[in-house]
Amino acid sequence: MARKNLIEVSTPLQLRPETGATTGSDRPIAGLTPQMRAASPVGGITKTLGNITEKVERAQDLERQLAAGQMIVEIDPALIDGSFVKDRLEIDPADLSMLVEQIREHGQQVPILVRPHPESRGRYQVAYGHRRLAAARQLGSKVRAVVRELTDDQLVVSQGQENNARANLSYIERALFAQRLEERAFGRETIMAALGVDKQALSKMLIVMRQVPLPLIMLIGSAPDIGRRRWMEFGERLESGDPEVLLAALSSADDLKALPSNERFQRALLLASAKAEKAKFTVAESRIGNVPVTFKRIGSKTTFVFDGKAAPGFDDYVQRRLDSLYKEFKQETGD
Repeated sequence: MARKNLIEVSTPLQLRPETGATTGSDRPIAGLTPQMRAASPVGGITKTLGNITEKVERAQDLERQLAAGQMIVEIDPALIDGSFVKDRLEIDPADLSMLVEQIREHGQQVPILVRPHPESRGRYQVAYGHRRLAAARQLGSKVRAVVRELTDDQLVVSQGQENNARANLSYIERALFAQRLEERAFGRETIMAALGVDKQALSKMLIVMRQVPLPLIMLIGSAPDIGRRRWMEFGERLESGDPEVLLAALSSADDLKALPSNERFQRALLLASAKAEKAKFTVAESRIGNVPVTFKRIGSKTTFVFDGKAAPGFDDYVQRRLDSLYKEFKQETGD
């Protein structure tokens, strides 16, 4: 099926003057429809060969411009897939509605960046511009885009740097983006370049992601006004408590979904602080033979503490027998 209705060039090409019979290229990458004229009976063979050469050269010029990102084209949104790494939790409906009205009234001023899809011929993949793409879909219009050949590393760096420039991702969305890149085995240098942060800032983001379970983040949302310090405080509270209990308490609150994301975070932090304070320490003293042992419980976590001087080597012995002790426990409990 011809793709001339799916992609259109929205800015004129600055190419050499044309003296032959064609005024456009029929290369699929451009989606341009060739305009044919009746052949002249004079010098037909020479003119035909010249036209073929001209047509090939024009198509090659167009491909080079597209590959270098020097041209804006209009693409059917149905041909465009999202980035392979999601960078935001959700698109705010109110913000999207505002963007739709702006584009309806003034047009799409800034193009999105896409690359030819690495796995689906004839399709594209977004590097940045997901909100503009969503707005174009709502309007039922084509989206203005720069098409550029990008490696995976180049795509995520472009994606992250565009978000940094617009400052429209919250702290936790950026931390989640960092974790998703790490899970896909991107190097730290690439992740730092994508987020525009140093090693220390990246390390703190990943610590937060280890402390705060993803279901809790999804329940809270993007929390655009909540920065690094508050998220780290929240993570520390969770380490002293039971995240699953907190998640259950938040999920059962009927009014939670109606709250803005920032307020959902505040509710979660208050609950986590209260539960962490309540479950701060439960200490029980006991003895194994002549060795005093202290059992400390913090939330769902329990530690055994004993004086190594009273029983030298006992700690290594217990560590070696952990597997067999656990098997004995499972047998006795019938699990």
